[in-house]
Amino acid sequence: MVTFMSSVVISVRIPKWIKELLEEEGIDVSKEVRRYLEILALKVKAKKFVEKWDKILGEQVVPSPSGFSERSVREDRESH
Repeated sequence: MVTFMSSVVISVRIPKWIKELLEEEGIDVSKEVRRYLEILALKVKAKKFVEKWDKILGEQVVPSPSGFSERSVREDRESH
């Protein structure tokens, strides 16, 4: 779980029966909502990170010429 120095309060309106049902089962609704939002935030950060690297790699990495892998493997096998 991620802990931050500052925090904000949000409120969510749900049907009363949902909250009652979850609490009857011993589920801490606030804790679960907090955990869900933390995981969602991590997924968003990860997606941004991947998009950033895709852009960097897309601009800087040039695909190998056709047949390069085949020739490399063949050369390696023949050198032993």
